[in-house]
Amino acid sequence: MALDSKIPNGPIADKWTNYKDHINLVNPANKRNLDIIVVGTGLAGGSAAATLAELGYNVKAFCFQDSPRRAHSIAAQGGINAAKNYKGDGDSVYRLFYDTVKGGDYRAREANVHRLAEVSANIIDQCVAQGVPLAREYGGLLDNRSFGGTLVSRTFYAQGQTGQQLLLGAYSAMNRQIGRGKIKMYNRHEMLDIVIVNGKARGIIARNLITGEIERHSAHAVVIGSGGYGNVFFLSTNAMGSNATAAWKIHKKGAFFANPCYTQIHPTCIPVSGDHQSKLTLMSESLRNDGRIWVPAKLEDAQAIREGRKKATDLSEEERDYFLERRYPAFGNLVPRDVASRAAKERCDAGFGVNKTGEAVYLDFAAAIKRYGTEDAYVKGLDDKDVALVTKLGAAIVKSKYGNLFQMYYKIVDEDPYTTPMMIYPAVHYTMGGTWVDYNLMTTIPGCFSIGESNFSDHGANRLGASALMQGLADGYFVLPYTIGDYLAPDIKMGPISTDLPEFVEAEKAVIDQINKFINNNGKHSVDYFHKKLGKIMWNKVGMARNAKGLTEAIEEIAALREEFYRDVKVPGSANEFNQELEKATRVADFLELGELFAKDALHRNESCGGHFREEYQTEEGEALRDDDNFAYVAAWEYKGKPSDAVLHKEPLNYENIKLVQRSYK
Repeated sequence: MALDSKIPNGPIADKWTNYKDHINLVNPANKRNLDIIVVGTGLAGGSAAATLAELGYNVKAFCFQDSPRRAHSIAAQGGINAAKNYKGDGDSVYRLFYDTVKGGDYRAREANVHRLAEVSANIIDQCVAQGVPLAREYGGLLDNRSFGGTLVSRTFYAQGQTGQQLLLGAYSAMNRQIGRGKIKMYNRHEMLDIVIVNGKARGIIARNLITGEIERHSAHAVVIGSGGYGNVFFLSTNAMGSNATAAWKIHKKGAFFANPCYTQIHPTCIPVSGDHQSKLTLMSESLRNDGRIWVPAKLEDAQAIREGRKKATDLSEEERDYFLERRYPAFGNLVPRDVASRAAKERCDAGFGVNKTGEAVYLDFAAAIKRYGTEDAYVKGLDDKDVALVTKLGAAIVKSKYGNLFQMYYKIVDEDPYTTPMMIYPAVHYTMGGTWVDYNLMTTIPGCFSIGESNFSDHGANRLGASALMQGLADGYFVLPYTIGDYLAPDIKMGPISTDLPEFVEAEKAVIDQINKFINNNGKHSVDYFHKKLGKIMWNKVGMARNAKGLTEAIEEIAALREEFYRDVKVPGSANEFNQELEKATRVADFLELGELFAKDALHRNESCGGHFREEYQTEEGEALRDDDNFAYVAAWEYKGKPSDAVLHKEPLNYENIKLVQRSYK
């Protein structure tokens, strides 16, 4: 089938406005006759559910957590981008659009990104109206800070807990609609399949995670807002429950999966400490605003630090290599995440790593503390030459900006980051790939929409920091409510959809059969045993750097591991009870298919771009080397029974407003 992105005609700055002016609308009386299922209650799903219910639709919202406020969006730390130019430093809608496309290494869809930049300012107004406590300057105006990949300050924030505060705003909007009866909330429910009737998405099969009951739910449209698939690597910054099941189930029913190899490695994560870990902890990218990243300039000093014979504070400025500032003077420590991550890996691979495993670099706040403290002492008329006083004042200012992050680091590592540099190392974080959607955010299954991180559309091959929250809320508050109405307009006379249709019976039976297979398998190994093995294959051969040999091996190894999983996995307990091992089994089964497609996608893309770095395709300086002549397209994969048989469809990326140039941050 040919991909139709449904991008409106006309100048890019006018597309969204003209689109809204000419779409079909559903009047309020008819909205009351239409049901919408929303899977996932993070920033994308939560904002969508609240907005659709406010408009008058009947919404059923599903989350596997015990409350929508526990969605993983709560873990986002650093901020949310918006083109409001509060700092007067040259920002604009076009500049945000340009930075996002360039930051994604020219592999995002222009029209979607421009729309995102356009509605970004509305998000901030919406959140302030909800009471979200965004940081403010002394005069009361909202404050901004910088993030990687930009030369302006456009990131709004709430200390180091922006995601939590934004999610509470969406959650409160949801609660208003739950109280009105417009949202029926299904906590502790997991979607295990989508139901398609006459070619259209008309419902889902869900499992009640408390009782084990399998349930049928119908609707006139289904919205997937279930997040990304970073846990295919086992160790990632995602919550342990985060999974790809909802997105993968719709893929197996006809929704194309786009660019799975575009996965982001975040540069500022607390390093791995051993095989005992089940997840990793992120230190916000906002820390790179004030923290300086460095390693020892001499190999012998790095070795001495690893062996405990020296400390970071023993090294003078001349004995340190601030390698991001050295390699990328224009952006310094605020280069995009993919660039910063590869640079840290290169230094550690060369032997300059500073923890016991040799896989860590320093993130140092001493200079920021001194700078802030000196300025504050001067403003207060105090002695700015008093080192102890300056340090105290500076630490207080840093605490006001990042205090909860520093506290979290201290609790995990047992070192005080105010006096000793943090240790960080790259880790799997965000997935830019996801279900393919058109301009309307609809997948290749009519009536099935995908929003937020679960779709592919806005970030190309690398996401700029603070853009995930922006996309999730843009999709939920300001884009989907228009586009889904255009789709639903013909269904206003349809009436409720019966769950007794044969398609519901068939989908339910398939779900029950898979569950029974796991329960009755009596294998030898736990689910985590297989998930960890998959994660090691993914990290070692499909991780920060990839090559044809490793990817070919990964495809074969994952396929073999999947066979072993179905043969030897052991799931204790029964199906009709609270059974977390069963939950994990269904999720890991999907990861074992997604991982193979991930590697297949990375193998076919013979170029490096953004988070996809093929060792065979790099510049003399070790930077990503794109091939725009042959790979300037979205790779959308169609399911054909197993990952090895997936069929590739290409959506050309026609850049009309931005010139394709080799990306540089020097």
